[in-house]
Amino acid sequence: MVGFGSMLKDYLEYYKISQSDFAMRLGISKKHMNEILNGNANLSEELILAISQITNIDINLILYAERRKMMKQYLKERFKNNIEIKKFLNSFYLKELVKKNWLVLKDETSNIQNSIDLLEYLQIKNFDLLDNYMENRIFFKKKDDANQRKIYLWIKHCDNLIKDKEIKEYKSSNIPLLLQELKIERNRPFNKERLIRIFENYGIYLVIEDAITGTKARGCMVVKKNNPAIYMTKYYKEKDSFYYALYHEIKHVKTDYNKAKAKILIDDDVEKTADSFALNEMIPEKIWQEILENYDQKEFICQREQIPLCFLYGRLAYTGKIHYSSKEYNRHKEMI
Repeated sequence: MVGFGSMLKDYLEYYKISQSDFAMRLGISKKHMNEILNGNANLSEELILAISQITNIDINLILYAERRKMMKQYLKERFKNNIEIKKFLNSFYLKELVKKNWLVLKDETSNIQNSIDLLEYLQIKNFDLLDNYMENRIFFKKKDDANQRKIYLWIKHCDNLIKDKEIKEYKSSNIPLLLQELKIERNRPFNKERLIRIFENYGIYLVIEDAITGTKARGCMVVKKNNPAIYMTKYYKEKDSFYYALYHEIKHVKTDYNKAKAKILIDDDVEKTADSFALNEMIPEKIWQEILENYDQKEFICQREQIPLCFLYGRLAYTGKIHYSSKEYNRHKEMI
């Protein structure tokens, strides 16, 4: 576990500085100096700053060497061999993260460097803290087949996409205006960039990104920089299903803004209040009853009310009035 110690030893030999002399310059004992040079002592922040000041060695180089040493020690204590380490790292879907360009590995051949790169992506001190952090940070009714790790990897990617964005101030009083604008937008061909701009204009971050393969989540809501952030997957590719999930998250923005400052609110399929809100925004209950009572006029009613026909036939299939395999449903289905 040498770390920066071997580099410092080379530096002292090159400049013909004795270990005892350098120890006095640092204000530490000869024993402590020897432990540092042999990698048997971790460098404190104070010593890192002092060494950088005395030697003019870049502080980032010292930190990098020490971090690799500590990671090597961490992995050695927790795993029997490199095979176990690699298996553990692969449980974070490294190949897919790299393929999607979510994560750049500085050295794919090094388990130590891959571990460092992954922790930087996860933005957490070490892997031991991750499960507890996810349990406390992510709030959702977990399904049996839900993979919390996949969800968290996707959330961190979405976080990265907005971290440098500056948008307008969020005002809850603007939600009705947003909903009105969505009534116009939803009748247009799906356009991801335009939809994002609409939300940002009302102080709400919107990210629409495919998740890790097999992720069982439609969306989530959290608060970033005092602005609500809605993250949407494309778990459902149909336009009506996407808007159903989107309205669901808007409901969370309306009612759970303060909760979302501390928790990431993950969409699930059993939140009745948010579900009712989404259905009513897509087709108001009064209009839905009119459609059922005047079934032959259903398309005319939707056109009158600016309701996309894919919403109508999606709702009819959802309620069992028609089948998802029916010609009616598939003729009016729109994909995003």
